[in-house]
Amino acid sequence: MTRFKLRPPLFLLLLDICGFGSFLLLTGDSTVRKDALISALVFFGALMLIYILMTAFKLGDVYLYLIASFLVSIGLIMLFRIDYQTFGRKQTAWFFIGLGLFLISYVFMRFIKVWDKLLVFYAAMTFVLFLITLIFGENIKGAKNWIKIGALTIQPSEIIKIFYVFTIACFISKKTPENHFFNTVRFGFKTGDLLLSAYVYGCVGFFAILNEWGTALLFFLTYFVAMFIYDKSLKLVLVNGIMSAFIGILGYFFTDQISTRVHIWLDPWKDMQGKSYQIAQSLFAIVSGGFFGSGLGQGSPTSIPESHSDFIFSAICEEMGLFTGIAIIMCYFIFTYRGVKIALKTNNDFYKAVAILLTTVFGFQTFIIIGGVIKMIPLTGITLPFVSYGGSSIISSFIMLGIMAAISSTEKNL
Repeated sequence: MTRFKLRPPLFLLLLDICGFGSFLLLTGDSTVRKDALISALVFFGALMLIYILMTAFKLGDVYLYLIASFLVSIGLIMLFRIDYQTFGRKQTAWFFIGLGLFLISYVFMRFIKVWDKLLVFYAAMTFVLFLITLIFGENIKGAKNWIKIGALTIQPSEIIKIFYVFTIACFISKKTPENHFFNTVRFGFKTGDLLLSAYVYGCVGFFAILNEWGTALLFFLTYFVAMFIYDKSLKLVLVNGIMSAFIGILGYFFTDQISTRVHIWLDPWKDMQGKSYQIAQSLFAIVSGGFFGSGLGQGSPTSIPESHSDFIFSAICEEMGLFTGIAIIMCYFIFTYRGVKIALKTNNDFYKAVAILLTTVFGFQTFIIIGGVIKMIPLTGITLPFVSYGGSSIISSFIMLGIMAAISSTEKNL
């Protein structure tokens, strides 16, 4: 048993009291107030229960969990404020499902030892989900990346991310001197490298067909990091770098969505009431909030399109201030640092690869969406992990968190 540390949950409690308390004071509907109060209390109780269990029984890196708890709290407070009935209440339900899957993924990853032997299964499931999306998916906001099952809308790409990471990790762990098949040289490259590249470009190709360019970029960046870390020869990195540049140029000249987003990024003020409306409203919201924000309930987050999902960071900055936005970014930096530390301390090659790739996914996903909403890079539609509204996003984030916690649970001094 480990001594329970009181300070972290006290800080989290203070945040939740300030955030949810402000919402309860602002809302005039007594029914909503009562329902929201119960949701907030159960939410915080569930967070603390898992924290106590992780601390008491050493169930992995508790700091990763605390950072995720902070991010979920900030996101849920903002969703309560934007629209409790439409977003806040549903996100609370998705949170509990995600927390349950966090525990399940932790147990599975911790006590089942065959994950590095399922390469074919991971690769097959990746393309099965792509085909299901291609056949049954619905086009929403330009991307055919959603499947409706009754009242539920599922985003298969969030689950594909996990299979994608495990597939690459299997390839990496199998690239040993003893594996003659993977090390056989064909066309100047090892067979394992060629197969992995084919798998990655197959995934990117499917995303191009589905018009989901943000996730395609995330997948390729993750693959590029894997090559850079694990491939001793820079030849493959160079070839794939040239290929990615070529694909990007083709996309710019032959895909309206990419060229439009680049033009908006270069000059968002040219068509502020049209194609640039989203990014213009995002920038106005961030600036209007100042360092300390306008105060919860005092801004206009609903004037920002998709303020509950893609642009939730802008809404947070408007009402909670740039300091809160900087705090969120710093939390993601610390989260990435902890993930890298877990990978460095893990002796198992497969688990090491999984840890570093999941960390890469979290890091790049955060960079892509925050960089887009502040106009650092062209905007692509992708969620902010643990913060944005969305059942598929919160569930996949908690599953990945459970996997990383399980990998860290066998290591000391994390």
